[in-house]
Amino acid sequence: MDLQRIKYFLALSEELHYWKTAEKVNITQSALSRQIQSLESELGLQLFERNKRNVKLTPAGQFLKEKWEVELSELEYIHQFAKQLHLGERGTITIAHPDSISASIMPDILAKITAAFPKLQIKLVQVLYENQLEFLKNYKIDLAITRDINSEPGIMSKKIYSDHLALVVPLEHPFKQFEDLSAESLKQQKFILPTNDEGSSYSDIIQALFKSYDFIPDVFLHSEFGSTIIALVRKGLGIAILPDSYMHHQSPGLRFIPLPFKTDLLINWRADDHNPVLANILKLVFEY
Repeated sequence: MDLQRIKYFLALSEELHYWKTAEKVNITQSALSRQIQSLESELGLQLFERNKRNVKLTPAGQFLKEKWEVELSELEYIHQFAKQLHLGERGTITIAHPDSISASIMPDILAKITAAFPKLQIKLVQVLYENQLEFLKNYKIDLAITRDINSEPGIMSKKIYSDHLALVVPLEHPFKQFEDLSAESLKQQKFILPTNDEGSSYSDIIQALFKSYDFIPDVFLHSEFGSTIIALVRKGLGIAILPDSYMHHQSPGLRFIPLPFKTDLLINWRADDHNPVLANILKLVFEY
């Protein structure tokens, strides 16, 4: 059934006047009359009672008016929803990100995305280093923000931000500034470090720091979770090396001493993924 004819019918059922309706829908009166007659012929029933003075709905016409108004409204909503999906304005995207940026750049990125695409649903997850590429390839996540350089075929990467490492110590610790650090003073410390993942460029940066002081650290504990490391440092169980973006977390009782070692943040996605939602998000993130 021709959807446009139904729209003409609904317009006429509101105006109950051929000339006014024709002007409203921008066709001639004779064309409107033909469209209504064709619809009646197709349905095998009369929709309007007509005389020289009046046009009114038949009982069948009144029934169809009430039903089609609802159906057409739902259909237009479905069409609009599909268009938003096609344009990448609606849908769901899953983003994995490190805990370190939860209170620094991540809120700004999300604010930008939600302002541009308020109907988009976003899922935030944290994934272990060794699972990130697998999750991307298996469509468990759509984007992975990491501190590690990726060389995996089929995965695209681009740097979006840089921050620095910082030595994290309790406020009462004798280390007050970078100049207090030396090979001898660092050798006397117990360290709480992120898990040393094989092949991780972020782990390599931390190891380069220790090599610059020519010593092997006494590592008390490894953890994948920076928030756990911070809690242990606050408890006085050791000192840590973390991205300085953790300074944006609520971390009373701690001192962050900036270190001259930079760590990049990269965004990773499937090269063959043509999801318009993904394209829109990448465009916004690259503008960050």
